[in-house]
Amino acid sequence: MGKSMEFWDPIETMDRREFERLQLKRLNKTIEFSVKNSRYYKDNIPQGLRNLNSLEDISKLPMMDKDDIRKDQESKPFLGEMLCVPEDDVVYISTSSGSTGMPTASPFTKKDFDVWIDYEARQFYSSGLRKSDRYCHALNLSLFVGGPCVLGAQRIGALSIHAGTMPSERLIKVIEHFRPNFIWTTPSYAWYLGETADKMGFDPAASSIKNIFVAGEPGGSIENTRKRIENLWDAKVFDYYGISDIFGSCAGECVDQNGLHVAEDHMIVEVVDTKTGEHVSEGEKGEMLLTTINKWARPLIRFRTGDIVTYETERCSCGRTSMRLMGIHGRIDDMLIIKGVNVMPSAIEAIIRSHPSLTGEYRIIVDREDHLDRVVVETEHTKKFAGNLSNLEEELKNEIRSKLGISTKVVIYDEETLPRATHKAKRLIDNRKDVWK
Repeated sequence: MGKSMEFWDPIETMDRREFERLQLKRLNKTIEFSVKNSRYYKDNIPQGLRNLNSLEDISKLPMMDKDDIRKDQESKPFLGEMLCVPEDDVVYISTSSGSTGMPTASPFTKKDFDVWIDYEARQFYSSGLRKSDRYCHALNLSLFVGGPCVLGAQRIGALSIHAGTMPSERLIKVIEHFRPNFIWTTPSYAWYLGETADKMGFDPAASSIKNIFVAGEPGGSIENTRKRIENLWDAKVFDYYGISDIFGSCAGECVDQNGLHVAEDHMIVEVVDTKTGEHVSEGEKGEMLLTTINKWARPLIRFRTGDIVTYETERCSCGRTSMRLMGIHGRIDDMLIIKGVNVMPSAIEAIIRSHPSLTGEYRIIVDREDHLDRVVVETEHTKKFAGNLSNLEEELKNEIRSKLGISTKVVIYDEETLPRATHKAKRLIDNRKDVWK
């Protein structure tokens, strides 16, 4: 397969108006296919909305969310009535973690799987991965939708190491022996792995790793977190976004690192106000909705991801014309409302990781006492810190109040006091009951 020096697929530079015509054509084909082959969609998509005249008309269609998928699969195990093909045509399933309920399955036909892996190759290629590189895939390989993404690196021709979630000390040995220059993991684990390497007497900054793909948490979109990982490893960090209900990584940074290019030939992106459901403008935060237009085992139409993002549609300096996510700020279910003020944990993370006296690890604990919300931010000072701990706690508390508008208690422990996350970190503990009442 011949590829240009800069682009894996000519569609990456397609004129935006032409791109939108392609999206509308694929959207109407998806709606027609879904209504014809799925009881769920036949019941939920009104007769008058089964052939849209413009992309804007998508907002007239009903939204769906994770709970709809869960209820569908519980009522008709295990793939539900959203399934649009015979089970015999399903060749692969991934599942969600089940952290918010029963794990839900995401089915793929052979064609679905093949176009997904080709997109992973396209995304890796845009981030600089080439046939001559060595790539280490340090994501969970067990039913996790990010596992098969390694096949995208192989499609490019890169030497690919299926590391998975092996013990960190062993992974360091793998890196030391096989000398990969690319690795993909979560932001938390990239940090943890670097700390582990230091303890083993292995300098991560002197390792072969020069490019780190991160996904699964907002960290890669938080500038201070990105910088600390880059400094720890002396490597470039590329942020990726994926979602188990559709396919692995479906947005990622190119070598120019100016936002995450979205796979718009595979899905239509909407960003809406979390309260009104109305579309928000470029640069404004909103919840991302995704509609698949190139997946046939189980299409999803106006699926609420729960992820808070900002976006731009202007052509990137790299030449690609796809929409770019300019920040993945967190999840709706992680948003804190403290005395009427909305705060994303990622905003607190950005402040903590701007301080060289802190390790970067943190935990946020929220309680309600006497009808008032109390927020405790726990973090750690580095071993080299020799200043006044009380003054540092007060400084951090004042910075959080001035930048985010909330009052907190700050507790700073010795280094290595807080638990480390080997993959996705859970740093928010909200002990309040009936928070939304």
